Amino acid sequence: MPNANRGAVGFQSSEFEQQYDRPSKSQLKREMTALQKLGSVLVEAPRDRVKRVPMPEDVLEAILECQKITAHEGRRRQLQYVGKKMRTLTEEEVAVIQATVDGWRGSSRAEAAALHAVERQRDKLLADDGALTELCSQHPQLEVQQMRTLIRNARKEQAENKPPKAYREIFQILKSLHAAPNTTSQDEQHDDEEDEDAS
Repeated sequence: MPNANRGAVGFQSSEFEQQYDRPSKSQLKREMTALQKLGSVLVEAPRDRVKRVPMPEDVLEAILECQKITAHEGRRRQLQYVGKKMRTLTEEEVAVIQATVDGWRGSSRAEAAALHAVERQRDKLLADDGALTELCSQHPQLEVQQMRTLIRNARKEQAENKPPKAYREIFQILKSLHAAPNTTSQDEQHDDEEDEDAS
């Protein structure tokens, strides 16, 4: 006997359309994992840096609490709690936090590149006597005699396998030169501007 209900289904396909607008389980899982990861990055970041990130107070407290915990299991549980708190954030709040963290990475890369440049300059000073003359022309405020002594001592330290005291001191001096603005180029620029005004 034919089924009277077959084909005469009591609902329309449009009733299902709203259900399919929701994100899939795998999409939700990816978002949860991303938020958990972002929470972990914040937990590993320096405390003073984290405090400056714009986020709700309860989320910040969960992160700062996690930073205090040293026991492995306790920290793992608190990290899960941080992930849970991260999921309460709005998309806008997550975007602001993510942008802040991305900014850290950019500045960290720039800092690392600057330190590598200082290291290369120090190696050049130890390898080539002409490098000091070049450095002094760029930074007239540099004490030449002090640098000569430090370079000589650093070479001696390396040759005799002694602790790198002078080697480190050269690094600190070069680092401070890189941090300070180049005075000569600013003076020259100022002179150029005066020349232009005169003409």
